[in-house]
Amino acid sequence: MERNDCHAFPIDDALEMILMFDQRGVITCANTAARTKLGYGPEISGEHISSIFPGDFKPAGKESGEDGMFGSGMQSLMAYRKNLTCFPVEAKFVKKEDSEIRVCLMNDLLEKEFLNKKIEQMEQEIQQASKVKSEFVANVTHELRTPVNGILGNVRELLDLETDSRKLRSLNLMERCCEDMHKLINNILDFSKLDAGKFVLDPQKFNLREMLDYIKANHVNRITEKGLEFFMTVSPQVPEFIVGDELRIVQILNNVLSNAQKFTTVGKISMEVLPTAVMEDHVELFFIIVDTGIGIDKADQDKLFKSFSQVDASISRRYGGTGLGLNICKQLVELMGGNIGIESVKNKGTTVSFSIWVQLPEEEKAVMATREMPLPVMRKDDEEEQRAAELKQYGTETNREELKKNLSKLILCVEMENWEKAEMFMESIRQLTDSAPREVSMLVLRLKMAVQKENYDKISVNLDSLRALIDSEES
Repeated sequence: MERNDCHAFPIDDALEMILMFDQRGVITCANTAARTKLGYGPEISGEHISSIFPGDFKPAGKESGEDGMFGSGMQSLMAYRKNLTCFPVEAKFVKKEDSEIRVCLMNDLLEKEFLNKKIEQMEQEIQQASKVKSEFVANVTHELRTPVNGILGNVRELLDLETDSRKLRSLNLMERCCEDMHKLINNILDFSKLDAGKFVLDPQKFNLREMLDYIKANHVNRITEKGLEFFMTVSPQVPEFIVGDELRIVQILNNVLSNAQKFTTVGKISMEVLPTAVMEDHVELFFIIVDTGIGIDKADQDKLFKSFSQVDASISRRYGGTGLGLNICKQLVELMGGNIGIESVKNKGTTVSFSIWVQLPEEEKAVMATREMPLPVMRKDDEEEQRAAELKQYGTETNREELKKNLSKLILCVEMENWEKAEMFMESIRQLTDSAPREVSMLVLRLKMAVQKENYDKISVNLDSLRALIDSEES
């Protein structure tokens, strides 16, 4: 009987325990899992089902079992081994009216309980490790602030007293390094809080338009110093006052605009702000930041919002940064109920856009209800696309104008011995001559080396040669 039943039902490879028994309760077949876990060998055939479930089935010679055991879904029972020890199981009993065969399917709950306890223990260990890591990061970052603030304070005192240009340059560099260190410390602390799920927004009522003016004032000088144009457009439909976390909105905008400034040497940076939806007392604000910088390949764009990730190692070496900024921005935007995305073309520029939901104060609700929401324009128009292409194409009128402008600013920086800005304009000149003939490229390379070495005589010679060559090509 066992051989026929087991051949009719190929059950030996099943992971769960399977018992087959007849209407009298006599076991006719058991798979390997059942025989092993119940401690039986082949002799399990002929045993009565009450030997396995003595508290649920009547012994042999009486009725085979309780009708309530069949068709009742999964049941938690105690199964007994051959040595009369027991263990918890989850069992299901099945029978067909037109068949003598009954089937018991069961899983060992002992293993499940053990695994659940192990998982629970591992989760507790992970939580504890995360807590220790977060506390360590918080303590270290707070401790780092003390010496950095000490250095920064002393450097600023010396800046007020020093008159020597070379020493001033070193002090300015030290001040900038301290400020960069502050940004890194804050990024690491924010990332740690976000990673641990302990970051809490602090929404307060504030004047949005004044905040945007502050953002513009904070970036316009640094952007225009690079010879770039900077535009900010705020839709008339944008409310004057909102309720939100002003500090974190400023943090997101500062990060995105700093990236645009960092990776753009020629052209312009523009920012647009507009409302796109109103739901009861909340409004969705949409921010678009467009630059004409180095751009990013489509294949690399998904790396931008990952922690500690740069597009490639050369980006980190050349421009600096930990790769945390945009990851933090993404998490902050999502905490505010929005999304952040990017559109970019290599060597043509990048558009970063993000939305956030903020609350409207009472006085703004009625005003916003009457306003028609403008639609965001995600792409530059054809005229702008054409100008961006002409800007980086050596020999075009737009390219020549931009090149002459940067050469003039380079000369001024060299005469004032402002070498940091001189290198910045030199990089713009290099990008503007990327597609230039070899003769021009070689002159630009020699000029760049002279600027890096702060060699005034060689700079003058190479500058004169480069300007003469450009003028001769133009004529």
